[in-house]
Amino acid sequence: MLRITKRLAVGLAAVSLALAPASVGHAQSAKRATAASAKATGLSMASSPEALGFDSARLAKLDAYMAGVVAQGRVPGMTTLLARHGKIVSYKTYGKKSLATGAPMTEDTIFRIYSMTKPITGVALMILFEEGRWRLDDPVTRYIPEFKTLRVVKAVNPDGTMVLEDMKRPPTMREIMSHTAGFGYGLQDEHPVDKLYREKQVLGASGLKDMIDRTAQIPLVFQPGTSWRYSSSVDIQGYIVERLTGETLGQFMAERIFKPLKMNDTAFYVPADKAGRLAALYVANRETGRIEEAKSIFGNDAPTYLSPPNMESGGGGLVGTTMDYARFAQMIANKGVLDGVRILSPASVELMGTNVISKDALVASNGNGVSRFNEAVGFGLDFMVVKNAREAGTLEGDGTISWGGAAGTWFWVDPENDLIFVGMIQRLGGSGGDDLGAMSRTLVYQALVDPSK
Repeated sequence: MLRITKRLAVGLAAVSLALAPASVGHAQSAKRATAASAKATGLSMASSPEALGFDSARLAKLDAYMAGVVAQGRVPGMTTLLARHGKIVSYKTYGKKSLATGAPMTEDTIFRIYSMTKPITGVALMILFEEGRWRLDDPVTRYIPEFKTLRVVKAVNPDGTMVLEDMKRPPTMREIMSHTAGFGYGLQDEHPVDKLYREKQVLGASGLKDMIDRTAQIPLVFQPGTSWRYSSSVDIQGYIVERLTGETLGQFMAERIFKPLKMNDTAFYVPADKAGRLAALYVANRETGRIEEAKSIFGNDAPTYLSPPNMESGGGGLVGTTMDYARFAQMIANKGVLDGVRILSPASVELMGTNVISKDALVASNGNGVSRFNEAVGFGLDFMVVKNAREAGTLEGDGTISWGGAAGTWFWVDPENDLIFVGMIQRLGGSGGDDLGAMSRTLVYQALVDPSK
């Protein structure tokens, strides 16, 4: 579950080729296509940053900045991984995974990735899409009949009570994959719908079916398709995976994603023999100004992640290592394949990275914590999408997709520059200062001085 503030979105992007001559654009596209076909492999170390277009002296600014965040005590530790053309340019560890034990941060440290679970759940559902098990404009009620009687909030009275109306139509699968279906979340309690999510403990349900039953008792925030609001819809996606396959979400992910991609440490809990590798979770103490181990999250006791959960949350339940997530991101960058194992087709990856938020929905979403979504930056199927990087005012490539997690983890995949980045910390609310996602993007791309390589 992503940081729950008005700064909800992770950082955005740039490096547009829109002004390049057509012949140059075609040549560069052909070069990227050739590189992609030649390297549908896992991650290996680059011979040097310069071999992949980076200036080592400039890239050192990234290392220095992240080391400074740790040295300032804003986070106890961190890992970052930058790769281009399937080659690791930089893989760094900083600080400690636990202040109490003094254990150093290591490359095999396991992190709670929270909402970075969402893109993985989206890929799971897209695997079934490719098998013809569902279609984008199918009504969700085809797979979850419990939602047929959902009501919709028409207005909220001054006393906080809601005026309800009937759904004009059920949400579609496209809408639950793009947070435009109208569901709430309960991560905050500013809206009466979110208060109901908390009261009914939707995210603390005893299983995905129980989560669906509780959700069916709560109205939608808006009519499906008319706005954007961060929501529990990816947990709903996880339930649909279970309904369509007869397997648990964890079983399906392990068989179809984790094992093929060799994401050996990614799961919904940490087994006993790996428990010592789990980083401690921190939060800022507003009174002391220091970070301390978190005892709760979103109003509930913080789970230990050391035993199987009651509910396998497709929206935020996974743990894993930096390298595991980098392998997932590299599969996306490779258009669905890694180490010769194909998870999705190139067309499906492209579909997930295509904006689906309409202009009308963007206007209606004002005040929903998505102020950084605009004409240049939208949302696809379980990924944020940069449509026009230059208009977004940052340094990534057009088509960059990304998301982040509640404990400050972040990643992006930049198809324009064939580049991935994964950053891992364990502090609720992020780094307690600037946006590490945005800062890392600036520092990465200022160092990419020869993107033609």
